[in-house]
Amino acid sequence: MEILSDSQGMSRALEWASKGLFTTSPNPRVGCVIVKDNRIIGEGCTQPAGQAHAEVQAMNDAINRGFELRGATVYVTLEPCSHHGRTPPCADALIRAGVSRVVAALADPNPLVAGQGLARLAAAGIEVACGVLENEAREINIGFFSRMQRAKPWVRMKAAASLDGKTALHNGLSQWITSEQARNDGHWWRARACAILTGIGTVNEDDPQLNVREIDTPRQPRRIVVDSTLQISPDARILHGGGTWIAAARPNPEKEAQLRDRGAEIIMLPNAHGKVDLPALMLELGKRQINELHVEAGYKLNGSLIREGCVDELLLYLAPSLLGDAEGLFDLPALEALDGRLRLSFHEARQIGSDLRILARFI
Repeated sequence: MEILSDSQGMSRALEWASKGLFTTSPNPRVGCVIVKDNRIIGEGCTQPAGQAHAEVQAMNDAINRGFELRGATVYVTLEPCSHHGRTPPCADALIRAGVSRVVAALADPNPLVAGQGLARLAAAGIEVACGVLENEAREINIGFFSRMQRAKPWVRMKAAASLDGKTALHNGLSQWITSEQARNDGHWWRARACAILTGIGTVNEDDPQLNVREIDTPRQPRRIVVDSTLQISPDARILHGGGTWIAAARPNPEKEAQLRDRGAEIIMLPNAHGKVDLPALMLELGKRQINELHVEAGYKLNGSLIREGCVDELLLYLAPSLLGDAEGLFDLPALEALDGRLRLSFHEARQIGSDLRILARFI
């Protein structure tokens, strides 16, 4: 493939970054393309944590294909790292390889890097550039940027509703409001998240597995239940396989022991009202290296998360139907003036099967 411009090179690197969408967490999804004489000689993406980063993968690819790296241009979707973590610094590897130019989409928000990688390359006499397709590169790592800059994950709330905003009948029936294509698409969004969060109401009513089933993924996201009083049954399907985190507010030693026997971990975070402190939970998840949090809950927890400023983005699937008097999307207080409304901006709208998928972000 011929690469004639920086935007072409970075577009190709972004394609490689997307290959790590389900696998790199908690590390960012990074792609790298190496070009010499306008031709791609090496490509790669960051591997699961503890394995090679994108730059090393691309350099090894070039070497294995018999190419000389000296004098090449490197396109990478995030600034090369400059610190020793689970792997050695990629900036040093590029310097040793003798590449002549490194183009990064944007600087790494990790305080351990934060421009130092590019500075190290420049100090070694390598031409550096930064800012090519930076918006696209930020989108693919929106959760990593959130955790590094705000100390909490990017929170995406998913819901499916009729055109009049109803999610279930009053008798609890909700399967299925949206199409099979929309439901499968929802599993893709589950797969890219580091964790999936729901509430005890949904667990008690639906007994969901809350895992990824409709698409192939090498990694299942962590499952989290908000359950202030530890009502959850030890036999709940969301506990199967272990590793579930349960956010609670009121200690219950006997129940906690039962849940730990099922492989669950209890995170006790009470607020002043005896409920789970949701903003504190978001910060705790940031400490636990959760980049993207996917919420699939009922209207009560949905409303609480929104009211307490814990949601960044809505992922809504709207079916071309009307349900009339039925359950709504969010439990939010009545307003007396329009000035009090919560404002969002449409980020994307797309038809999925017979349904409309909307991504809207809080302003």
